[in-house]
Amino acid sequence: MLHTTIAAIRPLDEPAMVAAGELQGRLTKPAGSLGALEELSVRLAGLACACPPPLPEPAAVAIFAGDHGVHAQGVTPWPQEVTAQMIGNFLAGGAVVNAFARQAGASVTVVDVGVATPLPVVPAQADGSSGVSGGTKTPRLVAANVRRGTRDLAVTAALTRDEARAAVETGIRVARELIDAGAGILLTGDMGIGNTTPAAALIAAFTGVDPAEATGRGTGVDDCTYARKIDVVRAALARHVPDPADPLGVLAAVGGLEHAALAGLILGAAARRVPVLLDGVIAVSAALAAAAFAPDAVGAMVAGHRSAEPGATAGLRHLGLDPLIDLGLRLGEGTGALLALPVVTGAVRVLHEVATFDSAGVAEK
Repeated sequence: MLHTTIAAIRPLDEPAMVAAGELQGRLTKPAGSLGALEELSVRLAGLACACPPPLPEPAAVAIFAGDHGVHAQGVTPWPQEVTAQMIGNFLAGGAVVNAFARQAGASVTVVDVGVATPLPVVPAQADGSSGVSGGTKTPRLVAANVRRGTRDLAVTAALTRDEARAAVETGIRVARELIDAGAGILLTGDMGIGNTTPAAALIAAFTGVDPAEATGRGTGVDDCTYARKIDVVRAALARHVPDPADPLGVLAAVGGLEHAALAGLILGAAARRVPVLLDGVIAVSAALAAAAFAPDAVGAMVAGHRSAEPGATAGLRHLGLDPLIDLGLRLGEGTGALLALPVVTGAVRVLHEVATFDSAGVAEK
């Protein structure tokens, strides 16, 4: 599945991008006055191979959840049980991501790809729906646990290559399912206590930046814990020496199951030419892995926001992506991506609905 998905990923369509750029120049506004939105609309036209591209709706948030053996190194003060507890909160509709998803009309799918604590079986929706259309359905849980948390990356490889591949392919399957159910854009979400530590290791491995530049304070750790976290990332990279040309090996050595699954989600969407709106640092670390698998996958990526985590900025710089909003967010869950969603929709709606100078009878300069 991974190889066939990568093989299906193609570059952006140049004729569609040219057409979108020319259309932007004919709309009733000064050329370039919409700034980054114009470039985004052109890129989305290239992704869809159509001008104008389809409106990016309905939106589907996929929250991948996993736990981490590196938690034993004291990189976070939060107990590992919070991962499973927050999944219950997502499914009950009580988290920030749920509030923002209701506002945006987006569906929420939670995927247990590596939670350490067994979760209760949640019955399927009575109507058999995927919950994609309109965001009015109850959040649903997908049981796809590869293993109950990773191994401690400070001691040994976090995953085997087979486990990393299984997680990536879980993300691909979720992308296919959501798109087949009608989703016009996918939004990345994540949950996993301690997951900013493997994210920092992935970002440092793929970009070459120093671990101190890739590592942030996550949930807001104190100076002592922050220093320990940087040391753990630095030691893990020295121990495993991950090769960025081998993305599966990097994910196995220092990644998390949710990071690997998010990389798969991005690859699956890129193969179907559907945009993926990236959330914060976890999504960016996964996007780096996806780009290492298939460089043309970057064409499907839209950076939703600039996370307060420094590694996210380093990762976006490496990918050549500029974030749409910057609000100092560091929650994760998909919250920043949801707040950026109206910006993406607006960029495309302009091409659909704004009159040209000719059609409106407006004189050009």
